[in-house]
Amino acid sequence: MVEHEQFTRGAQAERLARGAAGWLSNHAQTEVHDPSLYHGLAGVVLALHEAHEHFGDSLYGDAVAQGADTLSAHVERLDESSLYFGLTGVAVALRALGRDDAADRGLSRVRDRFDGHRWNRMFELFMGNAGIGLGALRAGDTDLAITAVSPYLTAADPTPCGVNWRVRPTPARSHHIAHGTLGIVYALAAVGHAADREDMIEMALAGARDVVGRNEAGPDGFLVPHSDPPHKPELIDRYSYGWCNGPAGDAQVFRLLAQITGDETWTARGDRCWATICQSGLPRRRRPGFWDNNARCCGTAGVLALACDRVVERGDDFCFANVLVDDLTARATVDEQGVRWSNHEHRATPSELPPRLGWAMGNAGILRELLRYVRLSDGRVGDYVVPWPDHPNPSTFS
Repeated sequence: MVEHEQFTRGAQAERLARGAAGWLSNHAQTEVHDPSLYHGLAGVVLALHEAHEHFGDSLYGDAVAQGADTLSAHVERLDESSLYFGLTGVAVALRALGRDDAADRGLSRVRDRFDGHRWNRMFELFMGNAGIGLGALRAGDTDLAITAVSPYLTAADPTPCGVNWRVRPTPARSHHIAHGTLGIVYALAAVGHAADREDMIEMALAGARDVVGRNEAGPDGFLVPHSDPPHKPELIDRYSYGWCNGPAGDAQVFRLLAQITGDETWTARGDRCWATICQSGLPRRRRPGFWDNNARCCGTAGVLALACDRVVERGDDFCFANVLVDDLTARATVDEQGVRWSNHEHRATPSELPPRLGWAMGNAGILRELLRYVRLSDGRVGDYVVPWPDHPNPSTFS
């Protein structure tokens, strides 16, 4: 009976996902002028590729082919090199779509821009070396991945519990995956494992220990501040719960460390992250500014990704994943144009923001997580069609 109910829920989510894929495909070529993974075409075409593989609809396949052509044309003129905002992310998408020549040209241009230490003032995952290393690794260029993350071996600063890194020109040291220590940890661990570099793995573990030492949720939870000293405290909450700067992303790093080291301590820390998330009150919007985002980076879809991973790896039931999908269902706009989601900015008027298309803050990221939930709900325990550079594949290591 329970399995039948979950199958029915999955079927409902699949209808929502089909509508979202339709909306994306209708807008991909006319409204996406940014080629990046974060907001732009690279993330959109990967989501539509996922939809094409799932539904077998040629409409999505045609949109993917057109998008890949457009991305290939951007290789020669895109100046930014990073994973989420630049050429490395475009190369990841091109490789996944079988455009190998264009991907190789993109990675070659990224390599040529390296100054021996970094690509720009940011030194983290979204915009800097860590993301470029992960993107190069996902695109099959291990040498470039090693080049990108090697500077972290000599740039680490000792802390009472481990090490961290200066990730931006201001004094603040960020702690989480998007812009901070755990994003560097993820890159060092992933590249170190692929390249059989124990020194990189050891440095990753030292960075992770620094973040673990900052936990303020006690022995049964895991919650670490955004940054110290606080970075832009007038704009950024001290604590959050999503993928980018909260325990939903921290747990993904701990999953990778558990897979690489076989140390169950990291699995237990992931469990503590999950306990904190489940007790936080999300996805209910408890106050202005709390949980105003449906998307992958700092919203509901990113937490759904972790919920689905835990169904596979930890044997969790679907209860909290269902709560998240129910919330996405309630917040969806459904009409003759398809299905889409908007985010909410309580400090702006009007507060309801226009729907975005991209992976991080838009509908592409939501679509991919819904499709994965669907596959788990009907018993197809599988991973993404295109594995994401900073999201470990589910395993049965536990």
